[in-house]
This record gives sequence, structure tokens and C-alpha cells, in this order.
Amino acid sequence: MVTGQVSENPESRFSALLVGAARLPGVRIDREAYLRTALARHCSEDDVRRALEETPAAAGIPLDVLDRVANESIRYETAKVSALSAAAGIPGFIALPATVPADLAQYVGHMLRVAQKLAYLYSWPDLFSVDNEDLDDATKSVLTLFFGVMLGTQSANAAVGKVAEAMSQQAAKKLPQKALTQGVLYPVVKKIAGYLGVEMTKQTFAKSVSKAIPLVGAAVSGGLTFATFRPMSRRLKAHLAGLHLAEPAGQVIVGEVVRDGQSPAVDQAKIPQPGRGWRVVRRR
Repeated sequence: MVTGQVSENPESRFSALLVGAARLPGVRIDREAYLRTALARHCSEDDVRRALEETPAAAGIPLDVLDRVANESIRYETAKVSALSAAAGIPGFIALPATVPADLAQYVGHMLRVAQKLAYLYSWPDLFSVDNEDLDDATKSVLTLFFGVMLGTQSANAAVGKVAEAMSQQAAKKLPQKALTQGVLYPVVKKIAGYLGVEMTKQTFAKSVSKAIPLVGAAVSGGLTFATFRPMSRRLKAHLAGLHLAEPAGQVIVGEVVRDGQSPAVDQAKIPQPGRGWRVVRRR
């Protein structure tokens, strides 16, 4: 009886799905390897090296560059997960008991992949321990919050902002364990996990219906995945890019436009205008 109750609990169902997806081959992104490859085409070797040793923000990499790289990663993951979903829909109704759970697992796996890539671009620390196959509680909590942002949950937006603020204030290179597992954010995490468990159940039903007809189900399933995955990824990207944690170091405007601590050129027409990656600080 107890086991049955746990399996019906949306929070537990989502937690099990998240943990299972994290164990799939290829889901965990090597932070250094990803950043090195993703930034190499857009940044100098010195900037890439500093981004690896510290963060892209500390390296002063402009947000418009990070946005381009993030969009490339979103396009890649969307195309990949959509193709896999379409392939899972080819057999039709007979294979539903096998294809739907597998499709959902790989869908969540790609959500994890794109969430990691976006987090590393926008200066979040390494989310997975190399020595630990299982997710630790803090990582599980922050990934739950990321998924909540992807599904448009406002409480998740606020919670992710608080985590980022805490890391910015303490110049921390790891997640705030206590806040995510015992502190004020933990009840929010649990509530969002329950919501995500319900939403994943709805997606399972929708995918079951879309795969019922062979071949036709492939197109519908792939299209449904494409239509949901890309907007969710973009939503997370926009939120992470707007946090103080992602702001490039040294790009501060003090009374006049100053970039990386250097005085502006005399020719005012050549001075860039404040925008993304710039902050205006009034001289007192």
C-alpha cells in the first residue's frame, strides 16, 4: 500500500523521472569540454581559458556572444530530441507500452542537457559531481527549479533568482546547499516538483495519443516535441541571461560610458550605448 501511494505521488514521480534521466548515457554535460568547444569560435583563447577557470561572466564575455552560443545549443538539442521523438512514433499503437516511457525519459534527458549548457554559459557552477553517479539533493533541487522556469512557473523564476543572488553575493563556485535542501527555498522546490509530476503525466498521455497511428504518429510526436521543447529552452535562457550572475565583469558605466575599466574615446559618436552587458552607475 505504501509503495503504491508513493508511486502515485506527483512529486515522487517527477523525482524518479529526473534521477532516471540523469543516468542515461550522454545526458551529463562536461562543463569545461562544452564551454571550450562552444566559445572557441567566438572568443579569444585567453577569454576561453578564463571562462573555464572561473566563469564566462568573470571572463567578460559579452551577453550577445553568449546568447548566440545559447541559441546554437538550443537549436541542436531541439533538433535531436524532435528526431528521436519522431522515430519513437513510427511503430504505432503496438509499441506504445515501450516507446512512450522511453520517449519521455529521453525528452527529460534532453531538458537536462540544454539546462546544463545554458547554466554553464550564464556562469552557474558545475552541476554534476564527476565522482558521484547519483544526483545530490542540491543539484536535484536546482534542476527542478530550472524545469519549473522552462514550464513558466513564476515561483521557480523567483527561486532561481534567489539562488543566483546568493552565489553572486558570496562569489560562490558551488550551489548553496542549505538553502536548496533545508532553507526557505526547499518548500518551493517540493511544490514545483509536484506540479512538474502532474505536467509530465499530461505529456505522457499526449504522447501516447500522438503515437497511436503508425508513421502519422511519428510526424505528430516529433512536431509536438519541437513545439514544446524549443519555447521551454528559450524561456530558461532568457531568465538565466537576465540574472546578475550572468553580467560580464568590468562592464560598468560610471557617469559616462566606460568598458572594462577603460576611459571612453574622445569621439562621442564611437562610444557604444548602454545595453545588454552594460550597467549605468550614477556618480555621487
